[in-house]
Amino acid sequence: MTEPTAQSTDTQPKRVMSGMRATGQLHLGHWVGVLKNWVALQSQYNCYFMVADWHSLTTHYTDPGNIRQHCLEMVLDWLSAGINPEHAHLYKQSEIPEIAELHLLLSMMTPQKWLDTAPTLKDMISNLGIEATHGLLGYPVLQTADILIVKGELVPVGKDQLAHLELSRDIVTRFNHVTQSEFFPSPQAMLTEAPALPGLDGRKMSKSLNNSILLCDTDSQTTKKLKQAITDPARIKREDPGTPENCEVVYKYYQVFAPPEEQQLAAEECRSAVRGCADCKLRLADMINAQLAPLREKRTVLAQDTGAVKNLLNNNVERTRHEAIKTIRKVRKLLKLGS
Repeated sequence: MTEPTAQSTDTQPKRVMSGMRATGQLHLGHWVGVLKNWVALQSQYNCYFMVADWHSLTTHYTDPGNIRQHCLEMVLDWLSAGINPEHAHLYKQSEIPEIAELHLLLSMMTPQKWLDTAPTLKDMISNLGIEATHGLLGYPVLQTADILIVKGELVPVGKDQLAHLELSRDIVTRFNHVTQSEFFPSPQAMLTEAPALPGLDGRKMSKSLNNSILLCDTDSQTTKKLKQAITDPARIKREDPGTPENCEVVYKYYQVFAPPEEQQLAAEECRSAVRGCADCKLRLADMINAQLAPLREKRTVLAQDTGAVKNLLNNNVERTRHEAIKTIRKVRKLLKLGS
């Protein structure tokens, strides 16, 4: 896929829209797969980064009590990782009521069959064993409203989200056709190059599965967790030679967090049984802790004044709300709504 340029045709930076469900403290997978990319994008594009608290209700509507705290914890991680509110728009989804109105209006012209074929929804319902509520089935339409309310042009996504973005483009095409306009841009994917980090047990990394390293974990917590990470299952004894390619967690982490020369040395010493799995994990823990040290130090400082963080988020919302109001007014006019 061709990498989109940072400039729109009117010489203004293109608008990038992305968000995360408010699930609380973030883990290494979020840092490697999302936050590092966001930090790079915010200096090149006009970025809108959203705390998706409404989306959290699609799977946690029976227990909403922690969502506010989850939002705060997530924003602490964003700021600690280098997201700069002076360079990017940060806002909570629920603070932009125009998103809900746009979601409703878009749902009026979205056929059910489009939603029935969304693959990630089927996986979510199957894997989590949850009830398919109206909100969950309409998840892709709400995602579309999230993007379009700020007229997002580019959306950083993983391959598993491409189908949802394709649906968003279909909705844009239908809206523009119905209104005989070209009001909404067709959002394009920005595929991330970051590798997907597996959980410590080899499954998908998830805090709920207790197989992740949190960004806010201490050095000792990180080291302790890594000691439990699975390695080459065929390497039973310390003196047995290993096969790095079969080490689906620890060696994959080396490929992300270790410099090339250390990756090569680790592979050679594994194959020759010079280095044992325990030593390999300890060296990995040292590298990860060293790379996370600046983030963790900043987070500790920010967490001492959460009131300031909340104020920062509240003050930042107004810029996005201004854009959202302009968008929804134009949508109402195009759909012949209101007086």
